Amino acid sequence: MSSTPSPTPSDEERELSTNSSDLIDHETFDQLLEMDDDDEHDFSKSIVWNYFEQAETTFGSMDKALEDKDLEELSKLGHFLKGSSAAIGLTKVKASCEKMQHFGNKKDETGTNDITENDALKKISSLLEKVKDEYKEAETYLKNFYNERENP
Repeated sequence: MSSTPSPTPSDEERELSTNSSDLIDHETFDQLLEMDDDDEHDFSKSIVWNYFEQAETTFGSMDKALEDKDLEELSKLGHFLKGSSAAIGLTKVKASCEKMQHFGNKKDETGTNDITENDALKKISSLLEKVKDEYKEAETYLKNFYNERENP
């Protein structure tokens, strides 16, 4: 085994991070990058690409649950995607999924006050579009991040 230290984010990667601090929790994402064995970031990239597949599938399930007005399922799906998003540091997506989880439980966005089923469905409907946009923003950022590593 070589004596080179584990790869850590470069100055260029840190510069990228200053433009995305509201999108990505860089402390969490940096921890993921530190698990890579090399500068190619193969391990972290595989985790992120699996997340993309998982998120796309989950959004399809969310659309169906919203169509079916299944608040319980929407809450479960929000909880699930919240955890996956938190694991790689997607702060906006995580926060929106947490709100969806609360709305699915007929609570306000803080999870403390009751709301009606109708209000919950209206809030989830607009929130779902917002979280998809936030996801696309994060997906673009992360794909650019990894593509820049592959094509310097």
